[in-house]
Amino acid sequence: MSNSYDWINKAIATIEKANWYRTPQIVDPSMLMFASNNYLGLAQDQRLIDAAIAATQKYGTGATGSRLVSGHLEIHDQLEQSIAKLKGTESALVFSSGYLANLGTISALVGARDLILSDAYNHSCLKQGAILSGAKVIEYSHNSHEDLSQKLKANRNKHRRCLITTDTVFSMDGDICPLKAIVDLAEQYDCMVLVDEAHGTGVFGDRGGGVVSSLNINYPIVQVGTLSKALGSLGGFVAGSTKLITFLKNRASTWIYTTGLSPADTAAALKALEILQTEPQLRQNLWHNVKLLKNILLEADIAILPSSSQILAIKIGDIKKTLAISKYLKTQNIFAPAIRPPTVPSPRIRLTLMSTHTPDQIQTLVTNLKTAIHQLD
Repeated sequence: MSNSYDWINKAIATIEKANWYRTPQIVDPSMLMFASNNYLGLAQDQRLIDAAIAATQKYGTGATGSRLVSGHLEIHDQLEQSIAKLKGTESALVFSSGYLANLGTISALVGARDLILSDAYNHSCLKQGAILSGAKVIEYSHNSHEDLSQKLKANRNKHRRCLITTDTVFSMDGDICPLKAIVDLAEQYDCMVLVDEAHGTGVFGDRGGGVVSSLNINYPIVQVGTLSKALGSLGGFVAGSTKLITFLKNRASTWIYTTGLSPADTAAALKALEILQTEPQLRQNLWHNVKLLKNILLEADIAILPSSSQILAIKIGDIKKTLAISKYLKTQNIFAPAIRPPTVPSPRIRLTLMSTHTPDQIQTLVTNLKTAIHQLD
């Protein structure tokens, strides 16, 4: 027997000792869910289900190959046109996931002679895309215009191209990047800007176009996003100029060499975009719930990290206590996960709101949170 893999057991033991061990939890549909990114409740919308079924019956279950080799479906084109319209861009390109969209786009835009300035709290796909590109990667302090400015001043002139990357809505804290300030620096130092709108698309803006749309910024920002959160389907996308999308079709390896999005996912996303434009009450209900939860948490004297989004993080500080609180909530049929290092710098209970939550459900969450926190003090 080979001993080549013995190190894995030791690595797992180290993870367990640090209380970093994680495993997926089975979720009963009857549980009160405060961990889902299904912000508008569209993943369970019968109209999306019907659209997915109809597309499967018409086209089959899979796209069967990469789009350049096997061709693509009319609904792929329709989806990309709808995304571009939502984002206010000339064109868009759909990937099989948001993670693949970031990996492929970043590694296509910059290379070994270039520079990436990355927010320290960026999502893993932004960081991994930067590494894959081979560019010089420098992190700037989270949401710090001053630190970004200093690092650009010290490093920009040493490199051919420069790309600034950031999430618009940070998924673990719920805060929002200072995008206008970032764009001002990009103009000053001749930089490209790529933003991940995974948690902004469908939620921000008067049409759900995202943070970029809500700020009405007139700058050629590369907008990456996902179809798997507020839009209730699966897949990722890049939205931008026609020349950008043409370039990515020829240079983004995670699009070129990957099977296209399935007909069911494509059709479901198309239907979600249609609903997004005709039912603004979904976003209105979501923001009402965000305000309600914040007020009830304040009344219960439960502090949250600064947030301007549908993501609220309760900073507990101690890993064991955070895990115990999440475990207690699960006994009460409430799913609210404990998020720990290395995903985040400090442990917290991460809460996400949906437009479908009721006031009674939100009150139930806070009542049980308060009980759990006090019991474990």
